[in-house]
Amino acid sequence: MRKFLYVLAALATIFLVTYTFIGGFSASDVQVTTSKTMYVAGVPFEGAMQDKQLGEAFQKAGELVKSKKLEGTLGNIYYNNPETSGDSLRAFIGVIVPDSSITLPEGYELRTVPGGRQVVRAETEANITILPKKLYTAVFDYAKENKLKLDDFYVEWFPADNRGIVEVPVKK
Repeated sequence: MRKFLYVLAALATIFLVTYTFIGGFSASDVQVTTSKTMYVAGVPFEGAMQDKQLGEAFQKAGELVKSKKLEGTLGNIYYNNPETSGDSLRAFIGVIVPDSSITLPEGYELRTVPGGRQVVRAETEANITILPKKLYTAVFDYAKENKLKLDDFYVEWFPADNRGIVEVPVKK
């Protein structure tokens, strides 16, 4: 029994150290702010979260940025919350680009996210494996605490390794 407790304590320590290392305990900076106009070059997606095409869309966007064929930062638009929509996702996967005058890669289209809207914005640093969950939890918790209603429209982007931002418009 004693050996079991030592093993359990060692595993718990390893878990806590790993979780800390990947940013699990890092706090998110959350605030209400005014959004800026953004341009997203990408591909539309509609389907299940586990759909192979979704993964391929993320990979293609990553390759375009890495190879410098598209200047910008990885970013996506989500038009619904799959947690409340039965795992059905409506999204636009791609790259946030500096302006609308860029040359689009084959198969890509450009969408404009209008600025000037009141949004809840969360920003945090953590490993990409836990980053989206941390961002969305921070936004939803903040909205609940401040009695804010949010639109089903989410813009997320990842300006640096292990850093992410999400903005969700506040319903009027």
